[in-house]
Amino acid sequence: MKAFFDERQWHHDPKHFMANGTILPNPEQPKRIEVLKAAAESAGCRFEAPADAGTGPIAALHTAEYIAFLKTIFPRWQRIDGAGAEVIPNIHPANRSDSYPKSAVGQAGYHQADTACPIAAGTFEAAYWSAQTAVSGVDYLLSGGRAAYALSRPPGHHAFTDLAGGFCFFNNSGIAAERLRSAGKRPAILDIDVHHGNGTQGIFYRRNDVLTVSIHADPVRFYPFFWGHAQERGDGNGLGFNLNLPLERKTGDEDYLNTLETAFERIAAFGADALVIALGLDAHIDDPFQGLAVTTPGFARIGAAIADLGLPTLFVQEGGYLSPALGDNLTHVLQGFGTE
Repeated sequence: MKAFFDERQWHHDPKHFMANGTILPNPEQPKRIEVLKAAAESAGCRFEAPADAGTGPIAALHTAEYIAFLKTIFPRWQRIDGAGAEVIPNIHPANRSDSYPKSAVGQAGYHQADTACPIAAGTFEAAYWSAQTAVSGVDYLLSGGRAAYALSRPPGHHAFTDLAGGFCFFNNSGIAAERLRSAGKRPAILDIDVHHGNGTQGIFYRRNDVLTVSIHADPVRFYPFFWGHAQERGDGNGLGFNLNLPLERKTGDEDYLNTLETAFERIAAFGADALVIALGLDAHIDDPFQGLAVTTPGFARIGAAIADLGLPTLFVQEGGYLSPALGDNLTHVLQGFGTE
């Protein structure tokens, strides 16, 4: 299978993460790249660097205001007397329509949903190339490829049009789907990360040209809490084009695979002719976030089930955090799907 990754994605090295009022080391570590890349190669992937398609594919989903913020906020932050080493928000607007401040502190609160997406010197560059990695994966499919793996890191599915969150800055899976759509395809995004893809849902919620489906731990007591509930079906032109399939905590292989069939039925009803998999591996039973209980052999079955759809497929890396099983989980998904 063709795979894409750019070395500049190493440059994002977040240090902090707040959970339950406690400051912890950020779990979205650069070492994930090393583990995931080796695992993909073990599955038969052949890596190459992505091309630079420019800002256009990113700006097709994200506002110019937000892109400018991500590009400039760290040097601006450094000019604040006593500022911390990373851009971390401490105040947020009540609504997206509230006033837009000139202050770096105020803009950080406007554009960063939580404390899990700190910005430092290498963040924008890494996020840019993470997005380009997904774009090159799409272009490979459009050239006739059956499948590709985009090692997109930092991940993307919690990023909204103008809002970072949950380790994510640019919505790589959404950018990929939009590029497929602009090339005349009818894409579906299937998000199998343990966390709901709230940014992806938000971007496409009022649209009917991209189907969004997410299987995830029930957010009633799990991040991202405010999104991902079954009653969220889309709005306006998008009503009926968003499907959330929340699962009880500790759901294992059989119930997960049965739920996957429900997702496939909706993808078929949409008439999708291309598929973007927002590939979270954190549904594993031993992932640090402990949301679901999919086994490593279960991931192979997930990959095989996706392959049976027979659609051109781009796997875009989302979550999956450092644990002894992380690499094996990726290898099993890709081998289950079948490499070219």
